[in-house]
Amino acid sequence: MVKIAVLSLLFSMPAAPQYHARRTTRDGVEVIRLEDQRHRTVVSVAPSIGNIAFEMLVNGHNVLWFPYPSVSAFRDQPRICGIPLLAPWADRLDETAFYANGKRYRLNLELGNIRLDNAGHPIHGFLSLTSGWQVIRLEADGKGARATSRLDVTVRPEWMAQFPFAHTIEMTHSLKDGVLEVSTQVENRSAEPMPLSIGYHSFYQITDASRDDWMVGLGAAREWPVDKDLLPTGETRPLHDLIADPANFSLRGRAFDNVLAGLIRDSSGQAKFWVKGKQQKIEVLFGPGFIAGEIWAPPRREFLCFEPMAGINNALNLAHRGIYKELQSIPPGQSWQASFWIHPSGF
Repeated sequence: MVKIAVLSLLFSMPAAPQYHARRTTRDGVEVIRLEDQRHRTVVSVAPSIGNIAFEMLVNGHNVLWFPYPSVSAFRDQPRICGIPLLAPWADRLDETAFYANGKRYRLNLELGNIRLDNAGHPIHGFLSLTSGWQVIRLEADGKGARATSRLDVTVRPEWMAQFPFAHTIEMTHSLKDGVLEVSTQVENRSAEPMPLSIGYHSFYQITDASRDDWMVGLGAAREWPVDKDLLPTGETRPLHDLIADPANFSLRGRAFDNVLAGLIRDSSGQAKFWVKGKQQKIEVLFGPGFIAGEIWAPPRREFLCFEPMAGINNALNLAHRGIYKELQSIPPGQSWQASFWIHPSGF
């Protein structure tokens, strides 16, 4: 009878929750930790360092490229890695100014918050590493673990001086069934339409094979060729002119810094990009709001970037010249939302 009572008690005990969402510290840095115990997946986000997700551990393997020995080293000498947001523009502008609603807005380089590339072009906006994010929701239930952070661009005069469109950005990291969704909502609080050219420069790594043995698939049909400064020339070409089979090719002997368009979507509206080693595979699915992308795979580096983008490289200025026809814009008082998903397997 005692054994029966013990067994009855054990079977009546509630199962341990699958998901957890915690606020903790590592090396003195605040970290948000999302856990999926069933899939042995843990996502870590640093709100004070650009709200960057710097780890997605699957069975102890980090599928994100994070070239630091500690989170404190990342804090002390930050650079983009993991999953950084590029805003208010992604990639490069071809002059130290941008155009919106028919007007030219000159960037003030004396403010010190604009980074220039080696050719003198403004690159990646000025929000990638900001400490201004505020965690507004942190929760876990039977449907997953989630963390939402908000960035209010209006609170910093030096930001409004460069991009005078009052807006907020909310970023939500959601972990469910071993898949990480990164959702972004941008609310335009200004009196004019706000052009949208943000993106994510997400870094991925495969650890069971060397770079030359990685296979890659691109869910895109077209490319915008770039000039020597890595700016689109204004022409497009079929992606198979560059790669015989863009849906399945070897990375061996290849390097990329290419602007992609004409995304190929399934019935749910997702475009699939993937990289695979021996067993490990990372699929990155772009939702409908991300209408363009980039692949960056520099030579002799053990990472690869699939970059979901709301518009192509230099979209703001190419749209003003009538070259780029797909620039998205947010009407006053309205919002834009888009997601992408990271699905690792074989780790």
